[in-house]
Amino acid sequence: MAASSPPLAFSASASALSARLRLAAPAPASCAATTRRRRPVVVRAKIREIFMPALSSTMTEGKIVSWAAAEGDRVTKGDAVVVVESDKADMDVETFYDGIVAAVLVPAGETAPVGAPIALLAESEEDVALAVAQAKALSSGQPQQQAPAPSDAAAPPPPPAAPVAAAPAPVAAGTKGVATPQAKKLAKQHRVDLAKVTGTGQFGRITPADVEAAAGIQPKPKVAPTPAAAPVAAASSVKAVPQAAVLPPVPGATVVPFTAMQAAVSKNMVESLSVPAFRVGYPILTDKLDALYEKVKPKGVTMTVLLAKAAAMALAQHPVVNASCRDGTSFTYNSSINIAVAVSIDGGLITPVLEQADKLDIYLLSQKWKELVKKSRAKQLQPNEYNSGTFTLSNLGMFGVDRFDAILPPGQGAIMAVGASKPTVAADKDGFFSVKSKMMVNVTADHRIVYGADLAAFLQTFAKIIEDPESLTL
Repeated sequence: MAASSPPLAFSASASALSARLRLAAPAPASCAATTRRRRPVVVRAKIREIFMPALSSTMTEGKIVSWAAAEGDRVTKGDAVVVVESDKADMDVETFYDGIVAAVLVPAGETAPVGAPIALLAESEEDVALAVAQAKALSSGQPQQQAPAPSDAAAPPPPPAAPVAAAPAPVAAGTKGVATPQAKKLAKQHRVDLAKVTGTGQFGRITPADVEAAAGIQPKPKVAPTPAAAPVAAASSVKAVPQAAVLPPVPGATVVPFTAMQAAVSKNMVESLSVPAFRVGYPILTDKLDALYEKVKPKGVTMTVLLAKAAAMALAQHPVVNASCRDGTSFTYNSSINIAVAVSIDGGLITPVLEQADKLDIYLLSQKWKELVKKSRAKQLQPNEYNSGTFTLSNLGMFGVDRFDAILPPGQGAIMAVGASKPTVAADKDGFFSVKSKMMVNVTADHRIVYGADLAAFLQTFAKIIEDPESLTL
């Protein structure tokens, strides 16, 4: 009996193994099918969109200056493909992917809103034709919609109950899955597959309303205004009409639209009207400053740099003038003293910033200033080089202007307007008359945070530095 147990054990093992093999025989196909069913479908993007970037915090649209890459050119990640004119400067826009520029959607000279596609990038040559077709679909999705192409004849007709909502379907096919941040958030909350949602937004983008519709959420009905509130709303709208009214054209005049930079300047100037500003003027003798300027001028130091350095040194002693009021309810004390200097350029105005002006000597500031002016003329300033100012200096003295008032820039507490230095008859404390060089400085300040005494004390300090400028060279 003991000798026969091994065959029985082997037989049992073999039987169990055979059973396991029989049970496992169909498993590969079944497992593969299950795996195929459970594995998420991943579609590799072969066509990518190049979007209009936001090059500054105030930019809402951009103008294409030129395309560095033409249709059919192969580009790699990091290559500059287009030059875009923002409201402040012209900047190169790089691509984040390798590929072929298949279609340019916005040609040079035209504008597009921030976030809108301006070109299509194909991954390979085989995808170029598909990208071109997608570009045509995008162009057909503009406000003037065209009839569907013959290739779309096989597509199912739109539901008769909502023909208008189904019209943007060709556009959505080109930008499938491209959604706004709010739409993505809603899709995650309601577990909506964006790949199955038809976008009805601009350029076929998926909007929050599209996600809510796909999730079966009824839109909230708009509450009609009460009869009592209606006259008030009507009255306010009537009052707003004259402000937005367009003046009648002048016979024989030529209308030239604003450039992006001019539009930004206009917007900022209008915004400044909401700030309760006040102005204080102060006369300053400049004989010693003029003498110092003659000494350092051969070394490349400009009068603008000397004034910026003096302003920075005075601001270090009066930080409230370097502060700002951004929310209407609090002070924002800036840790850095960054002097923005107004520079007139072709077609606009920009304010390159001398950062940490109180900590740099006049020679380093002069080198930095020359670089900033050169980049300003070429419209190549980076955002941090023109939007980080905490105090602005505007100097028209070189044009012979004796005094002027400057408009306060949004987000700053004060701006200084400097006039020309001119010979003036002045009396000293003993009553003796002499001819002295004198310039007038006017400062415009935000009265919410800077009071008259604050500004007067700042101007006194600034005047002492200008009238005894040896500290500027330390």
